[in-house]
Amino acid sequence: MKRILIVDDDVAVTNYLNVFLVQSGLFEPSVVNDSREVAALLDRENFDVILLDLDMPNVSGMDVLQAMRQKRIETPVVILTGVSDVDLAVKSMKLGAFDYLIKPADDDKLLEVLDSAIEHSALHRSIEQLPEELTRGGLAHKAAFAHFPTQDKKMIRLFHQAEKVASSDLSIFIWGESGTGKEAIARAIHEASERRDRPFVALEANSQDPDKFPAFFFGQARDWRGAREETPGILEESNHGTLFLNNIDALSLTMQVRLKRVIQTGEYYRESSTRIRKIDVRMIVSSTNDLASKEYNDTFSRDLLYHLMVNSIRIPPLRDRSGDIPLLAEHFLKEEAEKVDKSVSGISTESLELLKGYDFPDNVQELRSIIAGAVVHEESDTITVDSLPSYIRDKVMAGKAVRDGFTPRKLNEVVREHVLRTLEHFEDDRTKAAQKLGITVEELGRVIEDKS
Repeated sequence: MKRILIVDDDVAVTNYLNVFLVQSGLFEPSVVNDSREVAALLDRENFDVILLDLDMPNVSGMDVLQAMRQKRIETPVVILTGVSDVDLAVKSMKLGAFDYLIKPADDDKLLEVLDSAIEHSALHRSIEQLPEELTRGGLAHKAAFAHFPTQDKKMIRLFHQAEKVASSDLSIFIWGESGTGKEAIARAIHEASERRDRPFVALEANSQDPDKFPAFFFGQARDWRGAREETPGILEESNHGTLFLNNIDALSLTMQVRLKRVIQTGEYYRESSTRIRKIDVRMIVSSTNDLASKEYNDTFSRDLLYHLMVNSIRIPPLRDRSGDIPLLAEHFLKEEAEKVDKSVSGISTESLELLKGYDFPDNVQELRSIIAGAVVHEESDTITVDSLPSYIRDKVMAGKAVRDGFTPRKLNEVVREHVLRTLEHFEDDRTKAAQKLGITVEELGRVIEDKS
């Protein structure tokens, strides 16, 4: 049985929860009605999960969460409170809470959330305990990640993280720049999961007119006059499998709320219907944007975001792993040459050096396109610089010219020039200039006189 700590100043609530959780046969509860006792208790004992009220005298639930964060206590926390407030929910999740339930919570829902919190905690402990030095050899599902040519340690660690997450049914948020391979990682997670023999459905959140997307996604109920047939949505096509939803930030706020319900409860309803349906689907969502930034405060649900960020995977851009460029280029060369039945089988050293000097704003997708184009244009059996797009040569050479045009200078020359410009700005007022520079007037004078 799992140990659970119940913290609530309402004795009637804790009595009910204590009896219910004992009778479930899943939990061994400990009850605290005075939240001032929590800190000392957590120092002495370990729990698998904490059920925490927010609105309590003396020490609030937020205070408890803050103290746990400061002490790095990783026990998962589920909020159970009578306060229905989105801002409070978001704030509690920022402080580490796994979920936020409103009293009185449905008994089955409560057990489901507690189980998910424990599962998530165990998963993340296993990820955090992954050794620094990892190899593909340690992967249990090597085939799922076989189509990712890489020698980069960050990517191999990402594979191990993805494989760990794949072992659960928790939702996942994949983010990274355009072209980094978010859908490919989502497919690998599906292949490494118990759902591998079930459907994998990939969908762009901006693929439909926003007004039509809900019916396309959730399905459409029959018109009351019978003029419109009932149709299932794309969500039902992914039942028992994995649904990958790319560019999630393109969804309307209303759709985000409905999606959160699917992620949390597996419940949804078709358009023009009030009948609640159940779905068993693993949800993987992605974005090219940092949805936690202030830019998305008004357009992306904070509540949904902090649920998604619980299991997030960031794919590094290709420019941060340039050592993979030769491997990827050779891999794409083989595939693209087979497609067009050409005998191009190598890449010149000069071409590889040029590719390694390019920043690839569209990442792996762009590299594939460049190699595909080079294979088509190359007349010999080796890709040469002349077969690569001219914009790459121009950009790399321009960058090289800038670097080559740099003339190193002595540090004291640079400092003296900056001091003189600051002094000129303050019309030779040495006191003001020295204050702005954070030095004394005497130090300023020594710098000016130093012409070595």
